[in-house]
Amino acid sequence: MAYYVYLLASKKHGTLYLGVTNDIVRRAYEHRTKATGGFTARYGVNKLVWFEIYDDAITAIAREKELKKWRRDWKIRLIEEQNPGWVDLYPGIAS
Repeated sequence: MAYYVYLLASKKHGTLYLGVTNDIVRRAYEHRTKATGGFTARYGVNKLVWFEIYDDAITAIAREKELKKWRRDWKIRLIEEQNPGWVDLYPGIAS
């Protein structure tokens, strides 16, 4: 089973949210539709701009914890290395 560490953004250089899941399509959909409420719903954080895939939950959770300690500008650099235009990746993975 695959596990994903992901970053959502409200817009380019906007509010960021970091999470981990075993079903990135479902989880991104929940954020987009505000199904779960909370931080992402309140701040309009619904664009999937970056993710990494892991083979096991322990490694994915460890990576999420590591990234949560990072400064904001490091996270922005991480996004822009793979997705310089901050394109929403959800349509590409949902189809």
